[in-house]
Amino acid sequence: MINKTLRILIADDQHFQRLNIEKILNQLGYFSIAPVHSFDEIETLTCCPSKPFDLLIISTALVADLEIDLEAFCRDNPLIHHALIYDSRQAQLPPMPEPLPPVVQVSLSGTPGSESLKQLMAMINPPPQRHGLQVLSWLRELSRGRVS
Repeated sequence: MINKTLRILIADDQHFQRLNIEKILNQLGYFSIAPVHSFDEIETLTCCPSKPFDLLIISTALVADLEIDLEAFCRDNPLIHHALIYDSRQAQLPPMPEPLPPVVQVSLSGTPGSESLKQLMAMINPPPQRHGLQVLSWLRELSRGRVS
């Protein structure tokens, strides 16, 4: 079952890109999404102690004119659990090592599409393991007619 309480921050200077990513995430069942259009907004949302973001999806174009090591910022910020860093060209999600490190950072050479986001969310929020049907012993005995 999808954890609908995951907090996701989308940061892109292009409104259409933020909207497109949010729409894809909504289709995947994620609705706790905060879209922002500047790095200042990210800093504001992640500087003071508050509930952390489970995922930051950010365009490198947002910090192109700033002297910021985006990977280090995401890795060192305790209020960002996972990060997807991308630029404006199209790309696919690269395979990830298993087991996943505590902070997943993925860099794409393109805007994340539906399949890339689906794969990423499956890594961050894996479906629960299904266990086989467990039959209670007294129920098994009842079905065999041995219970008095």
